[in-house]
Amino acid sequence: MVISKVNASAATLTKNRTEGSVVPTSGMCVTCVDGCIGMCEIGKSAYRGHEVIYPQPFGVITTAAEKRFPVDYSHFNIMGTCVGAHGIEADSDKAIFPNVDLTVRFGHDKGIKFRRPWIIPGIGSTAIAKNNWEGLAIGSALMGTGLTIGENVVGMDPGAVFKDGRVVDTVDLKRRVELYRRYQRDGYGTIVVQANIEDTRLGGQEYAIEKLGVECVELKWGQGAKDIGGEVKIPDLKKAQMLSQRGYIVLPDPFDEEVIKAFERGAFKEFERHSRVGMITEESFAKRIEELRAAGAKYIFLKTGAYRPADLARAISFASKYRLDLLTVDGAGGGTGMSPWRMMNEWGVPPVELHSLLYQYASHLAGKGAYLPAITVAGGFAFEDQIFKGLAMGAPFVKLVGMARGPIAAAMVGKTIGRTIDAMQVPVYIERFGNSKDEIFVTASELRRELGEEEFEKLPTGALGLYTYFERLTQGLRQIMAGSRKFALEHISRNDIAALTPDAARVSGITYIMDVDKEEAFNLL
Repeated sequence: MVISKVNASAATLTKNRTEGSVVPTSGMCVTCVDGCIGMCEIGKSAYRGHEVIYPQPFGVITTAAEKRFPVDYSHFNIMGTCVGAHGIEADSDKAIFPNVDLTVRFGHDKGIKFRRPWIIPGIGSTAIAKNNWEGLAIGSALMGTGLTIGENVVGMDPGAVFKDGRVVDTVDLKRRVELYRRYQRDGYGTIVVQANIEDTRLGGQEYAIEKLGVECVELKWGQGAKDIGGEVKIPDLKKAQMLSQRGYIVLPDPFDEEVIKAFERGAFKEFERHSRVGMITEESFAKRIEELRAAGAKYIFLKTGAYRPADLARAISFASKYRLDLLTVDGAGGGTGMSPWRMMNEWGVPPVELHSLLYQYASHLAGKGAYLPAITVAGGFAFEDQIFKGLAMGAPFVKLVGMARGPIAAAMVGKTIGRTIDAMQVPVYIERFGNSKDEIFVTASELRRELGEEEFEKLPTGALGLYTYFERLTQGLRQIMAGSRKFALEHISRNDIAALTPDAARVSGITYIMDVDKEEAFNLL
């Protein structure tokens, strides 16, 4: 059943008066009463208007869709076996889950190496991203996985310096890149700088390549959360004016005298900064790839969202023709920052459907002998079973899974725990494990040993939170892979998962569970 919560949600801080009796189509209360103060989304829109389009409160939350899609990754189960081993000798003393190899190499020269098959695919200019960057950057670098600096970071930086409309120095982008690099170990992982239209106009990627030594850059067509450009809320008039001068769409006009007066008297408390939508053509795409390579980019990625199938075909075709190094395909419903709530729920191709089409298109190109980049799938992944299913669904083309909300949650929790430790007010729920970093974070002793006392003490607890979450995913994924007898990532196949419903089988092309091994089973009998 497909269910949308259409008129009330925690995301918009709204609820129905008659919560037990709601009209399915409109989401309105069965009896809408004259005299109600307007707790639902319609009611709140009557006095706050466009503000109710977005999840709230902005800056301290991440948000994803509540819609239940017809098919999702829970409609598939992982197939295990008691026979043999792939990628290791079939010996019970050797085929143990700690020996599962989770490293992955990709890029045109296989020069990018990750210790784990996942990447954080775009943490940009929102407050929630900036406020948790320490944890995200350091935790990712220590684990040897990828991290993408998302759109608008240069344009949003009050400390950035521009000359003739192009950036020549930054504070925030420089900090983000250097923080990751400082904790990178043995060349594993990579930091990626993404760009949208405004970033491209400001020369953000050229600056990152030439001044910061960034090797990986990513073009952004969009994401699974929305069909428009990046958006943030700005509570400061001067900053809103600065962003308008840098070329962003800022609503309402921060230079309009009447708007300024309304803001100052508290009629509204936040401006909105919007990015433009892209206008993709093969000619402009080819030109931009040429520009980036001429600027010194070693690896070029593309991220696309949950657009219609022809756009997915366009993305993989361009990525193939222009020999990109990574293509990220993000399914509908995801999101980390500010996206219109209704759009997030009701727009785009859901993950299973999108990733199934992706497999079809990749197979078609591979059948013609075409070059294919490594592929990342994204859209609601958070745990090891989901990572395995995403890799299996797109095997052998999918090399990575993209995750954002899960890692941000882990970094935020780690940061919050650190604050309670410093204040000597550790909550009872946490205090049962102890009152210090070493007692609470299960990976602390390992990191203290690896980094040394002095370096460990500098680690922010947000980074400990992310690293420890990644450690859990590592062991969980190794256990699942060992159960499927796949001891290296390249051995994962579509045959390692089964569809639990005929609909899931029809959409994905994955075998229905009652038909798995049918011929082999009857031969054995």
